[in-house]
Amino acid sequence: MLRAVELTDVIRKHRVVVCLGSGGVGKTTTSAAIAVRAAMDGRRVLCLTIDPAKRLANSLGLSELTKGEQQIAPALFEKNGLQARGVLFAMMLDMKQTFDDLIERYASSEAQKQRILGNRLYQYVSTSLAGTQEYMAMEKLNSVRRDDRFDFIVLDTPPTTNALDFLDAPNKLIGAIDSPVMRWFVEQLEGSKGFSLLGRGAAYVLRGLAKFTGAEFLDLIGSFVTDLNELFGGFRVRAQAVYDDLRGKDVAFIIVTSPAPVAVGEAVFFGKKLDAYGIQARALIVNRVNKSPGLPTLEQLTQMARDAGQNAPSDELVSRMHAALRDADALAKRDLEGVRRLREHLAPDMSYTEVPAMRRDVHDLAALAEVGDHLLGARA
Repeated sequence: MLRAVELTDVIRKHRVVVCLGSGGVGKTTTSAAIAVRAAMDGRRVLCLTIDPAKRLANSLGLSELTKGEQQIAPALFEKNGLQARGVLFAMMLDMKQTFDDLIERYASSEAQKQRILGNRLYQYVSTSLAGTQEYMAMEKLNSVRRDDRFDFIVLDTPPTTNALDFLDAPNKLIGAIDSPVMRWFVEQLEGSKGFSLLGRGAAYVLRGLAKFTGAEFLDLIGSFVTDLNELFGGFRVRAQAVYDDLRGKDVAFIIVTSPAPVAVGEAVFFGKKLDAYGIQARALIVNRVNKSPGLPTLEQLTQMARDAGQNAPSDELVSRMHAALRDADALAKRDLEGVRRLREHLAPDMSYTEVPAMRRDVHDLAALAEVGDHLLGARA
């Protein structure tokens, strides 16, 4: 059984919170609610999101999230009847800019940096290669952790059904760049000035490839892998450092889910994968939990309708009321079973918090603060 301890203890003891969860479970809303509440409690907060829905920007009072830090104005808190004793910034990940910064940091010369940044193959690698988004999120997190302006950081990760997509991002990206095929190109090009000096076997293969890709594309590959080969060591060391940082004592992983059967299965999967990586999830948040309204008898419903002003409620009205209550009760029982599965399969020492299904959409700071109240308790 999970101990129902307060999430506030997890938030208070950690500087970085990483929210993991599949799509559609309220993970982005949860991340923003934690950030808003932390700012109200006096902390200097950065909410970093990777793939934000427009509604997150709107909830924070912004027309859109940009690739630089945007402060949420204190006046916006006041407009929503809230008081922020701290400060809140929000930012969307700029994946390519983060990659460009790494190239600039590790390039051995200005000429090499410009060659890599100007290579068309790099434009693809820096924006579309598998694992790039997740790895750059970790890089950005690593960078902002060293920024003294923030004493609390919330990272909203991409929705995924596979924890490896995030946790294995450094190895996946380095493996894609430093693959056997790439290493083969480097070995063939090493010491040569171009394709004309390649060995016979390599030249034969490349001539064959050129029929399909064009010699210009091969020149792009040759230039790219030759320059990038010098950076592999720096990237590998950096990737390991980023991964080690994720396992630091000031970082708390939080699993966000809902009681729906599919979401429960994915949450249990997340927990097991985190354990496999030697990372302990510190908290479990279950959103949109429906509670049973109870099932009054038809006679009781008839009296309730009369009390509401219906002098002679029809049998059809009472039957529809009863059917609606039965449906709500069935949904509550499904959620109760989902919560039971989560309690059974996840670690017994994890913080556990439920957020009830809300009657209105979360579309402003006031609603985010309300979610924060459910997560972290009533405000002082």
